[in-house]
Amino acid sequence: MTDLTDADIDAAIAEGQRARRQELRALSARYDAKASRIVVDLSNGCTFAFPPQLAPELAQATTEQLNEVEVLGAGYGLHWESLDTDLSVPGLMSGLFGARSYLAKVAGSATSPAKAAAARANGAKGGRPRKQQA
Repeated sequence: MTDLTDADIDAAIAEGQRARRQELRALSARYDAKASRIVVDLSNGCTFAFPPQLAPELAQATTEQLNEVEVLGAGYGLHWESLDTDLSVPGLMSGLFGARSYLAKVAGSATSPAKAAAARANGAKGGRPRKQQA
């Protein structure tokens, strides 16, 4: 067992207070069915919202299940009991909703005749045009 001094304890308390002031944490969370977004109110006064389809664990959830969102871990996590799912607030804020392959599938799945025509035209020219230097 390690012997902690009063200075060690004071330093840990000060670090915890600093973290509470500086690190983003969820104060509350809810599902906005009208906008189809999970809405998270953050400790810095900002609000962050995202569509549940971006998180693989929530993509097939019902409105009732999404409404069950809870804030856990002193604001570091979001939890859905019936889905047995947890998402970290820092991870969400970093844009890490899921595996890259899942995000590529979801984000790159939009197709249209215009997109197909543009892809064929770019392919005929040798691919995507290079960026011009400013």
